[in-house]
Amino acid sequence: MLKKSKKFNTGTASSHVPAPVEGKTIIGEQIIIDGAIRGKEDLLIEGSVKGRIEVETHHLTVGPRGQVEAEIQAANVTISGRLVGNINAAGKVEITKEADFNGEITAKSISVEDGAYLKAVIELKREPHKQPVSVVKPEEKSASEPVKEPLTLAGKSSKGN
Repeated sequence: MLKKSKKFNTGTASSHVPAPVEGKTIIGEQIIIDGAIRGKEDLLIEGSVKGRIEVETHHLTVGPRGQVEAEIQAANVTISGRLVGNINAAGKVEITKEADFNGEITAKSISVEDGAYLKAVIELKREPHKQPVSVVKPEEKSASEPVKEPLTLAGKSSKGN
């Protein structure tokens, strides 16, 4: 085991470089982007981005040092830095205690940690409601058919229960 370990760590310069995170793109602190970003993998922003960000089926994270001013379309969003703009998330938006957010959020769910700065308009998407099963369905009636009245229990209509 020790020999394999020594062969793997042979003092090359690449051994000091952090391994890339598979399936995730990182925009570093020294990077400034002005424009649109579209992608099909998770995105972590520690730098500065202004424009539009579309990672519709993936997770967007604004890191603690991230500065973002953008319209965002993502599956899920986590904010730990500064974000000004509108978020449209298919799933969840998480706002951590380090976050500074100003804008609009449309998502299925949202969580905000105590201590976060938040100035927002929030719209939570609903799951489609299943139609309740009705005891008596209204139907077209001919004049010769008797009218069916709804069942009542203890003086209450079954429609109200």
